Amino acid sequence: MAAVSLRLPDDLLKEAEHRAKILHLSRAEYIRRAIAAMNEKVLTQKRREHLMKVSRRIAAGSMKVNAEFDAVEDAPPN
Repeated sequence: MAAVSLRLPDDLLKEAEHRAKILHLSRAEYIRRAIAAMNEKVLTQKRREHLMKVSRRIAAGSMKVNAEFDAVEDAPPN
């Protein structure tokens, strides 16, 4: 496991220590879990953005296909 040194504002560190104590965790474990939770949140957000982008692209294609079917349905029979 790698070691990391970082500077935190006093109030943020104090709050982390307080919450870690409530959860019966070490400060380091609390911070590890906070980083893991943030990583998961960012990954989830990026997945959602990607799915929305793909969904919009598919929806646009579907609208084009629907318009083509409408044109065929409204056309007189041969």
